[in-house]
Amino acid sequence: MTTAQQSIAAPDDHVETSPDSRILAIDIGGTGLKAAILDFEGNMLTERHRIETPHPTTPDVLVDALAKLVEPLSNFDVVSVGFPGVVRNGKIKTAPNLGTEALKGLDLAGELKQRFGKPVSVINDADMQGYGAIEGKGLEMVITLGTGFGSALFMDGVLAPHLEIAHLPFRKNKDYDQQIGDKAMKKIGKKRWNKRVKKAIQTLRMLTNFDKLYIGGGNAQRINFELDSDVKIISNEAGVRGGVWLWRKREKSDA
Repeated sequence: MTTAQQSIAAPDDHVETSPDSRILAIDIGGTGLKAAILDFEGNMLTERHRIETPHPTTPDVLVDALAKLVEPLSNFDVVSVGFPGVVRNGKIKTAPNLGTEALKGLDLAGELKQRFGKPVSVINDADMQGYGAIEGKGLEMVITLGTGFGSALFMDGVLAPHLEIAHLPFRKNKDYDQQIGDKAMKKIGKKRWNKRVKKAIQTLRMLTNFDKLYIGGGNAQRINFELDSDVKIISNEAGVRGGVWLWRKREKSDA
């Protein structure tokens, strides 16, 4: 990612980070929980640790699993978390791909701050992955193909309000999650699934007129059709690497 464009307000205004700060980045997925420690430039200082996502995912079970995930990692200053659902002010509003209503209303940032003893910022997982992928110029869109369908929009490096495109109608009165999520891919096979992904890209192009589209998530590597020059598949590591930008202030570029 380029050096940036706009300052990002940290979740706690009194928290100060520096070029020496170490960021613990956590990526919560429907099938796996991932974490690594990053430096201030977004470089991984540790290997990316992974454990299975527990189901059913109740608040206590999730927090305990994240604590277990982080056990091998130490010496970090702040924590960034990407969560697969709508998040407002560190609190979970929706959690469609974790199969439970129990997480709604959970102050995940507060719970993890208490557990880790460090400042915590929680945002949508596609938003965080986007921070790890975008260049910061023009209208950039990020979609994730995994358990469900995630999306994020950025204008000149500034994150737009999160939209749950996953739950908008896509085809045959079913939404993007139902038609392109992992269950659908396994049910209909790669050939038909790829046709749906191609159609989704065309629809999103008409909807947003993006300048660049980045595709991440565990199933992104299953795409087998030729992508346009403004569409790029990104590594899953972006879901962790994006965590640094929740704490780092970006200086507006001259471009």
